[in-house]
Amino acid sequence: MGTQKAGSSRDALQTAEELGYFTCLFTNNQKQIFDRVAYPDVHLMQYCDLDDIEAVRETINYLRHSALNISAIISYVDPYCGLAAKLAKEYGVGCFTCEALEIMHDKLRSREILNDTPYNPAYLVVTQKNYRTDQNIRNLLPAVVKYHDSNGSKDVYYCENIEAYYKYCERLFREYPGSKLIVEEYLEGHQFIVETLVVDRKVHIVGLIEQEVDFVNEHFIITGYNLITNMHRSYYEKLKTAVETIISKHGLENGPCHLEMRLTKGKWKLVEANPRISGAGMNKLLKIGFGINLVAETLKLAMKQEIDLEPRFYKNTFAQYIILEEEGILRKITGRKEVLDSPGVEYVYIKPKKGSYLQLPTSLGNRYAYVIATGRSEAEARANAKNAAEKIVFHLFTE
Repeated sequence: MGTQKAGSSRDALQTAEELGYFTCLFTNNQKQIFDRVAYPDVHLMQYCDLDDIEAVRETINYLRHSALNISAIISYVDPYCGLAAKLAKEYGVGCFTCEALEIMHDKLRSREILNDTPYNPAYLVVTQKNYRTDQNIRNLLPAVVKYHDSNGSKDVYYCENIEAYYKYCERLFREYPGSKLIVEEYLEGHQFIVETLVVDRKVHIVGLIEQEVDFVNEHFIITGYNLITNMHRSYYEKLKTAVETIISKHGLENGPCHLEMRLTKGKWKLVEANPRISGAGMNKLLKIGFGINLVAETLKLAMKQEIDLEPRFYKNTFAQYIILEEEGILRKITGRKEVLDSPGVEYVYIKPKKGSYLQLPTSLGNRYAYVIATGRSEAEARANAKNAAEKIVFHLFTE
């Protein structure tokens, strides 16, 4: 259910085809229907309103009446992971814990079930009625305010002072009238992604990735990912305990999950939990660094097959993403060949086509290219990726 043109969700379609399955893509993106030729790994593409469960059921029933035996119903895209798991259970091919995935979609419910743990930051919930009158807000500043159903940084804002807090609350309430907003203390420290796959309640930590987070255009945008190959034992044990507790509290017994965590003052805090592998180049990063195809193993789990999460090797690996400093219509892109010829470069992806309008980043979807590189050390892998990424130039028509 749903896919991006590239990244973890697209990797899943390609993997399913490689495993010998007939792939059916349900999409609510008309551009994908019109660009059908760009998806040769999709054997059947069906337009469907993914936000209407009855419409999805009708489409599934149509497939069943077409003599297709359904092996799995799965999504790697927000916000359909929980819905796909629910429908898989309904149609007798369920494996993932759909209730847990649905909780993770709702950032407020996710916070509430962790209230009796040390892994939540201090937070408050505000509405349009009380966001100006709650006397505890000033004690949280600087803070982060977010829509409870946010994803990809789009509806997350940093509030250094009370004026910024009012400004962003008003912006979010205009966008989502009558909604609840979460106001959290801003956590200092390094931020990490913890990629996991849960099998029969056993939590497998597949990868730990340190993020480089830039504050750009009023938004937190992640521009760098460093795959950790060696972590101090004491930090790892604390992390493992935190991850297992958080996942257990959500009730996830089978399924994928990635946690965004901050190490602040020597303690692990949860930024947010997500019911899927990270998107964009995460699967490629893990495959290049460890030889693990997490998308494939997740798909195998969905089909109740034996999984293998053992690393084949350990390579220092870094992914550098590119964001723009100005907006405009894309005239041309240069530097791709130079990037591919650069030291350590394993993979490069450039997203936009000529004639596309490119904008300043307001979400992770506004990152327009990335380079994955390896090196003999963490520092060398990072330098290789960053140096190569600088060679990609987007030439724009600007006003």
